[in-house]
Amino acid sequence: MFILNLTYIKPIDEVEKYLPAHISFLDKYYSAEKFICSGRKKPRKGGIILCNAENINEVNVILNEDPFYKEKIASYEIIEFIPTKYSSNFKSFI
Repeated sequence: MFILNLTYIKPIDEVEKYLPAHISFLDKYYSAEKFICSGRKKPRKGGIILCNAENINEVNVILNEDPFYKEKIASYEIIEFIPTKYSSNFKSFI
């Protein structure tokens, strides 16, 4: 499992310009059951995506499709972790 930590590197008006395409990207990977949750940081300086990918290579393939990545709207920190304790509601993602 991976935490994708996005930090905007362009002004918010550039973020807004690519937001509809970014949302379509998110929808694609929610449908593919790769994304578990996502949202804006507060304050609005980026976002977080919880990604259930097999490995870092799969994460990189996915991120290469993100308009925020392609247009250099955000930088990405990728944090891999192994869930060892979780709510029973979360078990289906493991």
